[in-house]
Amino acid sequence: MKNFYRFCVFVAQLITLGLAAAFLVSVISPRFVERLRQTIVPGSESAAPAVTPAPPASVTQSAPDHHATSPENAPEDLITASYSTAVSRAAPAVVNIYANKVVSTRQVLVPSNPVFQRMFPGIVLGPVKQRQQSLGSGVIVSTDGYVVTNNHVIQGAEEIAVVLYDGRITRAGVIGTDAETDLAVLKIDAENLPSIAIADKAPPNVGDVVLALGNPFGLGRTVTMGIVSATGRQLNLSTYEDFIQTDAAINQGNSGGALVNAYGELVGINSDVYSPTGGNIGIGFAIPVGTAKAVLDQIVAHGRVIRGWLGAEYQDVASTPTGSTPAVMVRGVYDNGPAKQAGLQAGDVLLTLDGQPITNQLELRNREASMAPGTKVELGGTRNGAPFQIAVVLQERPQRQSGG
Repeated sequence: MKNFYRFCVFVAQLITLGLAAAFLVSVISPRFVERLRQTIVPGSESAAPAVTPAPPASVTQSAPDHHATSPENAPEDLITASYSTAVSRAAPAVVNIYANKVVSTRQVLVPSNPVFQRMFPGIVLGPVKQRQQSLGSGVIVSTDGYVVTNNHVIQGAEEIAVVLYDGRITRAGVIGTDAETDLAVLKIDAENLPSIAIADKAPPNVGDVVLALGNPFGLGRTVTMGIVSATGRQLNLSTYEDFIQTDAAINQGNSGGALVNAYGELVGINSDVYSPTGGNIGIGFAIPVGTAKAVLDQIVAHGRVIRGWLGAEYQDVASTPTGSTPAVMVRGVYDNGPAKQAGLQAGDVLLTLDGQPITNQLELRNREASMAPGTKVELGGTRNGAPFQIAVVLQERPQRQSGG
């Protein structure tokens, strides 16, 4: 019995020593253990083979582009967010504008002595002419050199210089201006001019990605990105307004530049900003490309914009005494104007134009402007609660003179 006990102890010690030796060999030379295992059991593999982790792939969706194609050598798992294709299409047609003009200011001499300051707060020496330079942007809309910009960029300018995308500097002549929409058309003479694609098939929608291209603060070509925040905005800055609102940064010098969509197509002409502080706060406005194109076509064809005119001023009314849908009320009529000659009176409520409902004053003004002078229209409405119908022959809207 004693001998059997000693034998069991010996076997246990031998097993423990063997396990310790195997552990030591696996730590010192794991490859030897792997080879030994494959020799004993052919075809066996390591229980935990080394795995080379795959490089992480970007998950940012790229900008939609209905013309661009993916590079053939681009990795399949690489997706980048970029609007560089849109910028490369639009940027060559966006120019920097420098308008030089002479303005008259009054020079006031203020005495340095405080006693004389109380006696003579300021001595006016007379008008002094000074040269000023306004900065802005423009968009080449045809390969033969027509450029659209804002009227306030070149208003009163004696000399206009345009800096092209490739660095060329050329002078520009004014073909025509339209203070009613704050647009102007220039003409430059240069070769190999690019022109921008125009998105005139459908208006932009709220939420669409847009890029603003221009020359803010004279820094040179700059691109900012945002979305369409609203459409149909009215700011009472000009007669015909239908602004696109965007949060793409628009600053001084961006006026007249391009607002483009994610495909590099022109959707608007950057025009103004709302800023209590004087800097960009994400509320900018652009003139829709449809308005800009209509003004361009008229100025190129006639040297001015020809619009139909009823000769009345309006204001919106929520409803009429008879409970009709929204309409407009005549605030006043112009002497010798079509409305006056036809018998329209202040206080009349207008409900229809040629049988079609009138919804607001902007819509009515745009409809009359789109008709040719000499067109006869039928107005329907109420006067002191009684319905009436009246025929009016449109005249050409008088040209609004822009200051400068």
